[in-house]
Amino acid sequence: MQTLRLLPDSPGLARAARLLAEGQCVAIPTETVYGLAADARNGEAVARIYQAKGRPSFNPLIVHVADLAAAEALGQFDAQARLLADRFWPGALTLILPLQADSGIASLVTAGLQTIGLRVPAHSAAQALLRTSGAPLAAPSANASGRISPTSADHVLAADGGLRGRIAAVLDAGPCPVGVESTIVGWPDGRPALLRPGGIAAEAIESVLGQPLAAHHADPSAPSAPGQLTSHYAPKAPLRLNAEPQAGETHLTFGQPGPFSLSDSGDLAQAAARLFDLLRRADETGRPISVAPIPEHGLGAAINDRLRRAAAPRN
Repeated sequence: MQTLRLLPDSPGLARAARLLAEGQCVAIPTETVYGLAADARNGEAVARIYQAKGRPSFNPLIVHVADLAAAEALGQFDAQARLLADRFWPGALTLILPLQADSGIASLVTAGLQTIGLRVPAHSAAQALLRTSGAPLAAPSANASGRISPTSADHVLAADGGLRGRIAAVLDAGPCPVGVESTIVGWPDGRPALLRPGGIAAEAIESVLGQPLAAHHADPSAPSAPGQLTSHYAPKAPLRLNAEPQAGETHLTFGQPGPFSLSDSGDLAQAAARLFDLLRRADETGRPISVAPIPEHGLGAAINDRLRRAAAPRN
């Protein structure tokens, strides 16, 4: 794949918006770092983010929107959340909020959680693209997994740790002015907590709230925000992996058609996009669940990691 370098002018923004509408990934500038964006409503497009990055596990992704009104269509705001949004948006603050039931956000974005990370970026090119595309954009950092976050288009396209040839385009608006990821605040136990330090100082947030932010130590099996370990999604039913179907089970197939097919054609991006929804549907049958073998390479490693956690013994 040839990765285009687009300028943040009218033709470049229109081209980037078309690519996003087609389900492609486009690296975009924000004030923090360059993000690898895809339409957050399109599960297969979001799966391409994981595929391009070589991201080894499913983690919730931050969704970027143009303004507070767009954010309110996706997340449920209480008084404290709205106070922070009014003060710090647009800006380098991500809020972890309960997901609206009719949000339309792909389940892969939230890693099966009932919360969503939302941010309104303070970058003119990002704002222009959000308004041109009309889409909420899921966007982790635009770099190979585990490498240094990119703060310029050249970093995104670098031979070492970059994404040249793996994504459709990068919107080049020069260096990022903040250069570190957003601060993440959530309410995991009803109190505001610092889930990740970032581009806005915790002290500034505490000053607005009039109270200290609680320290939050993530449960490794259930992260509530990006930058933490993989979420543990466990169906109620027992789950067998690398399995042949048995009588009385709901069987998730891969590489062949069926009512619970992860991908008829054996496409790993499609399988990743469908995984959470199919696990939920299978669980609703009330029967034990089995899953066909998934290749342990590329995005398959992430799928298998998620399935192993889902199949782990319950306490």
